[in-house]
Amino acid sequence: MSEFLGIDYPTLWFLVIGGLFTGYGILDGFDLGAGALHLFFKKEESRRIALNAVGPVWDGNEVWLVIGGGALFAGFPIMYGTLFSAMYIPFMLFLAFIIFRAVSIEFRSKEPMKWWRKMWDISYSISSAMLALLLGVVMGNILQGIAIGPEYKFTGHWLEFLNPYALLVGLTTLALMTMHGAIFLVMKTEGKLYERVNQLLWKAIFLFLFFFVVVTAYTLGYIPHLSDRFFNNPWLFIVPMLMFLSIANIPRLVHKRKFFMAFIFSSLTVSLLLILVAIELYPTMLISTVDSKYNLTVFNAASSDKSLGIMLTMAAIGTPLVIFYTLFVYKTFRGKVRLDETSY
Repeated sequence: MSEFLGIDYPTLWFLVIGGLFTGYGILDGFDLGAGALHLFFKKEESRRIALNAVGPVWDGNEVWLVIGGGALFAGFPIMYGTLFSAMYIPFMLFLAFIIFRAVSIEFRSKEPMKWWRKMWDISYSISSAMLALLLGVVMGNILQGIAIGPEYKFTGHWLEFLNPYALLVGLTTLALMTMHGAIFLVMKTEGKLYERVNQLLWKAIFLFLFFFVVVTAYTLGYIPHLSDRFFNNPWLFIVPMLMFLSIANIPRLVHKRKFFMAFIFSSLTVSLLLILVAIELYPTMLISTVDSKYNLTVFNAASSDKSLGIMLTMAAIGTPLVIFYTLFVYKTFRGKVRLDETSY
């Protein structure tokens, strides 16, 4: 098996995909959270400011999802096919909501009628919240395991994804992204809207902390395979410890109104949660609840070493360009939102 810097190609590609989805979780996470809060703003001007806070960056943030999905398909086609077969309904709903979200952002300002703008406000907010929820539902099913049988085919019921643990992870993800989005919005607003967002931020923090505690207790009590690696390798506990410290630091920084640092730590929390997932699963990518011999791993689900090597070269060239573009856009549109004739 080919290696690069002592790491085999399938593992390296696993890390690349993890990095891409982490970037998406951080960047589009605050977009979705901001959208989920949209209906809590009653005034037209407040909604326009909140929408224009994410307006210049939301479509660029979704590039990370497109690249991540493409990388998953190219690097682990068997895993991609099995996962999409099992999660067909949530992924189709995700596609529908991501279309409605984009249309809502672009169409809202096309007509001045109150009913028209209210309709797209509702569509935008519900779509954003559902996207965050569905991402968590898919993650919950991946963590818990799905019914994979011979030839790595899904053998479960089409509604199997609607299980308590997956829904709980979905609600936790929604709460996390809402908190993440509220922190971003409070950095982009001022005046009365700033104070309103700050109030919503504290509610989002408490909601996330509640769901985080519940999902952690549920995982430790009923999904024991996710914690086995940590108990077998105690030094790995540094990751959950850093995660807990990162989460605890968010309300402290918000209380001091150091919102940029709070945003950094909420981004770090997203990263550490996904790192935790990677540690819990590796080398497995999809756990079979039918028989462990049907587990999909980074080795039996990967493309050939030659294909992975070529794609790693392309990733080494393309990823820095995407990062540079992202940094350039955020630097260009930094600061408080100001409405003008070009605004949504």
